Amino acid sequence: MDNSILSKDKDPMGAAILDYQTTGKSDTLRILSSMFEEDEMPVSHLFRTLRDMPMLERKALELSRGKILDVGAGAGCHALALQKQNKDVTAIDISPLSCEAMLKRGINKVLYSNLFDCEFKESFDTILLLMNGTGIAGKISNLPKLFKRLQELITTDGQILIDSSDLKYIYENEDGSFDIDLNGSYYGEVDYQMIYKNIEGEPFDWLYVDFPLLSTIAESNGLHAELIAEGEHYDYLARLTNS
Repeated sequence: MDNSILSKDKDPMGAAILDYQTTGKSDTLRILSSMFEEDEMPVSHLFRTLRDMPMLERKALELSRGKILDVGAGAGCHALALQKQNKDVTAIDISPLSCEAMLKRGINKVLYSNLFDCEFKESFDTILLLMNGTGIAGKISNLPKLFKRLQELITTDGQILIDSSDLKYIYENEDGSFDIDLNGSYYGEVDYQMIYKNIEGEPFDWLYVDFPLLSTIAESNGLHAELIAEGEHYDYLARLTNS
């Protein structure tokens, strides 16, 4: 999998996050996709407090223990909440501007790096992948590679707390049938591109995966998957541990 990091001129989300951190406001962060109509991400949502987080995120933070790694930390809302609870957390992100914003927010341990960088060799008791944590796999075929990398970074009795959603509902008809091409690519594979002001990010793949499939792939790669909780919008939180 890709082990690159972003440059500032290709970091639209990071630019939006840093603007909001610095001034308390931001312009529109646009989200483009070949599969959906153009959308926008409310940047203020990335700065939510523990009280404002959905149930699945609050549950994941509650379960976090030991030495914690917050993957794709963004504006650092999860890392900051854990730090306020006196938990040992490291925030990692490939966005240089997001990392700058997190440092300005007072997060003690911020790492501007890629999870797949071979130089990154620490071990953690808890690895958090929230806000559709399966997304960084990009494609369903990459999920085993993601799981293998996470196994390299967790302690023997460590845990991976990861959330995702089942997009099957998007393809449901009024009669309960589904318009899904079983011979095509997995229906949870999506492409996105972000634009902020004059900063255009590179298009990227993003993966949503249903829990039964996540569990099957995890089990075939030496991990036990446990469904911790389900949300109100076909989303769920899972815990992966060494088999």
